[in-house]
Order: sequence, then structure tokens, then C-alpha cells
Amino acid sequence: MFIVDDMMTRHPHTLSPEHTLADAHTLMSAERFRHLPVVDDAQRLVGLVTQRDVLSAQASSLGKATNGDNEMNTPLSHFAHRQLVTVDPQASLRAAALTMLERKIGCLPVIKNQKLVGIITDSDFVAIASTLLEIQEETEPMEADE
Repeated sequence: MFIVDDMMTRHPHTLSPEHTLADAHTLMSAERFRHLPVVDDAQRLVGLVTQRDVLSAQASSLGKATNGDNEMNTPLSHFAHRQLVTVDPQASLRAAALTMLERKIGCLPVIKNQKLVGIITDSDFVAIASTLLEIQEETEPMEADE
């Protein structure tokens, strides 16, 4: 049985609650990912910011540009989702995938001993599925031409 620990991204990029949405946007754009854990000094997960959060704040900031408000300069502590679904590194991949499907979420932060140790995302599951399909194609006998 494959477990989350086998496929998770270890030591994901993180920011602190004091960083801003602009910081999150810069990091997410440079590294090309959509989910950013927010951790405290002890590496405990305190929230999660998504690409959708950043895009929403950018749109809101554009609307408020005339009066000087800019949500992109707001600390992540104000935007980070706090009611998170997490997973243990020893959980089965199937259980993690089902949790993500049932909850309609794009990632699961991986927690061990109350600390963030990784993240598994919908993109990871697409990669797993692609690998399994490739293996299946290689092992299936070729159909004869008629």
C-alpha cells in the first residue's frame, strides 16, 4: 500500500503570518504552485493561502486603488484559511485522495508531531494517475490490426 509519505512534497515552501499577500504572490509565481502553508516559528501550521485568495485580493485591490487601500499589503494572518483538513504521513494515498474529493479541496498539508512536514496536492495525484496509466499501457498486450 502506498502512503502519503511516499508521494508528498517534503519541506514545502512556507511563509509566516506576518508576510503579506504580495509576498505570497511573488513566491507562488516564481515557484509555480497554488497552495502555500502559513507556519509559525516552530513550523506549526497556522493557515493556508491559495492562488485563488491572491487573485481575489488582486482584483479587490484594483477596485480600491483610487483610495489607497491595497489588500496585497495585508498580512497573511488576515487571509489564511484556518480550518484546515490535514493528513498524517502514514495515511494511505487512497484515503487522502478520497478526503480531497469529498471535501473538494486541492491540497492536504501533511502534519507529524504537530509540525508541517509536507504537502500533497491534486497535481500530485494527477502525476500518480499518469504514471499508473503509463504502466498499464506498457503491460497491456497490443491489439492486433484487423
